[in-house]
Amino acid sequence: MTGYDFSNLSGVKPLKSKVRGFQRSVGRNNQGRITTRHKGGGVKRLYRFVDFKQDKKDVPGKVFSIEYDPNRTARIAQIHYLDGDKRYILAPENLKVGAGVIISDKAAPELGNRMKLKNIPAGTIIHNIELRPGQGGKVVKSAGSGATIVAHDGQHVHVLMPSSELRRFDRESFASVGQLSNTEHSSIVLGKAGRSRHLGIRPAVRGSAMNPVDHPHGGGEGRQGIGLKAPKTPWGKKALGVKTRRKKKKSSKFILRRRKK
Repeated sequence: MTGYDFSNLSGVKPLKSKVRGFQRSVGRNNQGRITTRHKGGGVKRLYRFVDFKQDKKDVPGKVFSIEYDPNRTARIAQIHYLDGDKRYILAPENLKVGAGVIISDKAAPELGNRMKLKNIPAGTIIHNIELRPGQGGKVVKSAGSGATIVAHDGQHVHVLMPSSELRRFDRESFASVGQLSNTEHSSIVLGKAGRSRHLGIRPAVRGSAMNPVDHPHGGGEGRQGIGLKAPKTPWGKKALGVKTRRKKKKSSKFILRRRKK
């Protein structure tokens, strides 16, 4: 079992104006039907409103605290702006309490600053990128992730994504500078079933342990193979190696090179 290093957190209470209680969907849709299995339970959480859009332009801010957020893998930073406003943002790695941050069309490409892609030099690591200008950050938001600006090309900027996909973004879109915090998240070993339950993950039963009526992998005397060329879902669909992306998806034209398989 391995745990996280919380020594770099500030140890302050969450900002009351940016926190509320909420009931998680636990894998159910708006009709109350389970659409994602193996979810449910878990410890109670307060939801922190994180400012992904970051539209407070040209107002200097200072990092008041680095905090834990139970609803996401990266750490969050509480920012106090010069006009008195307080907001949460995603905290990049090595962002320190007391550091200054600013959102501007053209700011210094320093840790935590947010600016337009056209003004960020090639080779810079970025996160929380807008897919369309003014939309708010949509991609590269999980712990330890960071995309790299490869080149500037007319109306677009070429960005190497964490998945190894090379993609074009509108040069007017905003992005934040730096790699996201909590880089050790991918190497954490839960170590026991109870920690999964605390996270809201319920047990998953192997299909081969079921009866044939319950799963395509089921049946047989003792421990048997699945008896199929390729694994299937409980509903008989292929489970591995199936392309799920729509062939005529409009945003496909922005992908210059697919991710490595």
